[in-house]
Amino acid sequence: METNNEPKKEEFILTNENYHSPEARKHYLGASMFKEFMKCEVMGLAKVNGEFEDTKSVALLYGGYVDAYFSGELDEFIVEHPEMFTQKGTLKSEYKSIEDVIQTIESDPVMMKYLNGQKQVIMTGEIAGVPFKIKMDAYHPNKLIVDQKVMKDMDTVWVEKDGKNVKVDFVEAYGYDIQGAIYREIESQNSEDHKKLPFVLAVTTKEDVPDKELFEIDDFYLNNALDLVKAKAPRFWDIIQGKKAPVGCGHCPACRKIKKITGVMSYGRLFKEKEE
Repeated sequence: METNNEPKKEEFILTNENYHSPEARKHYLGASMFKEFMKCEVMGLAKVNGEFEDTKSVALLYGGYVDAYFSGELDEFIVEHPEMFTQKGTLKSEYKSIEDVIQTIESDPVMMKYLNGQKQVIMTGEIAGVPFKIKMDAYHPNKLIVDQKVMKDMDTVWVEKDGKNVKVDFVEAYGYDIQGAIYREIESQNSEDHKKLPFVLAVTTKEDVPDKELFEIDDFYLNNALDLVKAKAPRFWDIIQGKKAPVGCGHCPACRKIKKITGVMSYGRLFKEKEE
């Protein structure tokens, strides 16, 4: 009788506390990490390995505060992010308008209806054989998935596309269609009827007088985004598993860190690259 003496691999259980940890990234791809790999595979792998961490920008902390407020996790968030507060315990000037954003949301019954689902629901599944994780801001079982966004404004955004700088809508610019595609695919795998739910963005802006809107991303865009995820995820996972080497963008911090000089560059080439 044959026996397998290999030790059993311990199951990694996702929690609110470890969801964004480097360890979780080695067990699951998520929407944020997938988009990171799309920008640069070298940086994506560096973040998986804990060599680079997302900087705690004002925008990131701002959105995190609002998310924590509506998810009932504000007390924990405040303890974890003392850099947002003065010595007197009040919000620093760059975060003062958070209170206006929260009031804008709470004063709108329709916005609150959409945000009053089950909070911060974690699910896991597979896409193209790759393990994925999601964490939904507001989950309405059998009805819809809502993700809350706090943004500077809802204007178009300059991005680099096909080697050129172009303006695109914020959904495309920030990959919210990719996020929505991953979320509803994984949710459908965990539901009884496997139906694909609508994916809605609850957007509020940080303008002097905050704007707000609910956007449903249409199936056409979500299906196209899911095709992209299915095509790219296996390669990204192979990179995380050490089976393939990452390709760098050549200009991000992770690429600059490993850059090696191979010779002298022609000034004419530098000038040509700047023109392009």
